[in-house]
Amino acid sequence: MGRADPEEGQLPAPVKPPDGGWGWIVLFGCFVITGFSYAFPKAVSVYFKELMKDFHVGYSDTAWISSIMLAMLYGTGPVCSIMVNQFGCRPVMLIGGLLASSGMILASFTTNIIELYLTAGVLTGLGMALNFQPSLIMLGTYFDKRRPLANGLAAAGSPVFLSSLSPLGQVLLEKFGWRGGFLIMGGLLLNCCTCGAVMRPLDMGMKRKMEKAQDKYEAKEMLPMGGKSEEGISTTDGTKKAKKAKKKPKKGKKLLDFSIFSNRGFIIYTISKFILVLGLFVPPILLVNYAKDTGVPDTEAAFLLSIIGFIDIFARPACGMVAGLKWVRPHVAYLFSFAMLFNGLTDICSARASNYTGLVIFCVFFGISYGMVGALQFEVLMAIVGSQKFSSAIGLVLLIEAFAVLIGPPSAGRLVDALKNYEVIFYLAGSEVVLSALFLAMATYCCLNRGKKTPPPEKNPSAAGGSDTEEAESDVQEAEEHSSDNHQPAHGTDKATMAANEEANHVEDEQSGEGGRCPEADGEVSARASCNADQTVERDSF
Repeated sequence: MGRADPEEGQLPAPVKPPDGGWGWIVLFGCFVITGFSYAFPKAVSVYFKELMKDFHVGYSDTAWISSIMLAMLYGTGPVCSIMVNQFGCRPVMLIGGLLASSGMILASFTTNIIELYLTAGVLTGLGMALNFQPSLIMLGTYFDKRRPLANGLAAAGSPVFLSSLSPLGQVLLEKFGWRGGFLIMGGLLLNCCTCGAVMRPLDMGMKRKMEKAQDKYEAKEMLPMGGKSEEGISTTDGTKKAKKAKKKPKKGKKLLDFSIFSNRGFIIYTISKFILVLGLFVPPILLVNYAKDTGVPDTEAAFLLSIIGFIDIFARPACGMVAGLKWVRPHVAYLFSFAMLFNGLTDICSARASNYTGLVIFCVFFGISYGMVGALQFEVLMAIVGSQKFSSAIGLVLLIEAFAVLIGPPSAGRLVDALKNYEVIFYLAGSEVVLSALFLAMATYCCLNRGKKTPPPEKNPSAAGGSDTEEAESDVQEAEEHSSDNHQPAHGTDKATMAANEEANHVEDEQSGEGGRCPEADGEVSARASCNADQTVERDSF
């Protein structure tokens, strides 16, 4: 495969991920960003009662703050992809950190609920979206072999931050009120800028220098020794520049690559993820109210979410380690399907839990399966589309998931109000998750694995054309011919004479051994051509 030239509007050749080094700092930054992105909209709920008192609104009105944050996180995916493709990850994350922080700081000075929607909802949500997506992209560029483990560790930021931000918010609320709490939370979000600053892109300049040195080394190896070698290199460079000048004019860089929709694996993943999100978030949202309705005290009902978060902290890195095993990683899509199936069956089997012990068991298994899904979702997408198209792919996937987020939990809430029965909701949510698991596994097996064809035979290198390696070889050959014709014609003649004499001796030996007959070949035409060539050499020599 030829190297892509950034000057031609194509994606630059990816630098080999170091799988360590500075990548661990990038992983820690992604851990923090993931924690803020997923946990912050839920942690803000501790302030809702005070907001209801000050603004004289209902619970549903204040709940829109978290909903708008999540909608911005998911729905602005394509906007984030365009900005990343245009400006890079680091500048976008720095801007996102400033927006997230300024949104919460401005929210501390608001006087009505609409202003809260615009500041804490829109500004903070957009800022976290501009941090979340680029951090995953950078994680994919720094890790390859250890990428499943890296994704699992980064995903663990969500339960860790959820278990710490909620108690912190309660303490801030008691000491400083909701305005002081919002102000301090805005200061904490400035850490997103620090995380964005450490997202250093891989050094492309060093790669270009290494490639240039490699080209010169190959030219020196292929050309004769001495001063003619340097002249051949300069001739090669001049020929490459002339060929580049004849190529197509520069194309504009794609802001959003829609060609990924031609990838069947991406289509299957997107459909499966849409069905999954319809039911994945419903059980944890309704769990506390479900426990209270069965007679569980308020404090013990709230502790159920802590159980899920605690199990989730360990489930995500562990699942990432399992997904990184050599015999598991090629089949990571099936592992993701198993995680979704496990989660859906947990919902269905626990729908009729009527005591606290049964709910605790449900939380343990739900935390394990939920952590597996969280650790594998982006790893599977990276494996399908690759790191070069991941920025566009994740933006489009998040946009599609935004519709499912807006449809699933609200619909479940309305069904609860209408039916007054939580069992039906758990059955429905679990069935949706199971359906997504079966669809992903069956579609991957039928449409992708069975659809694989045997690779076509390699084409003749002389007829393939288009790769930089072939161009370099032809350039070196032209330089050698040009150099030999202009500087040492006698030397070239001597070499040709020696080659002719050796060929003549070889022909004489064959004729003496085989009675002067040309060997028969499978192809009659090639045999005649070979025979005629040998006879010509014989006449010239003797």
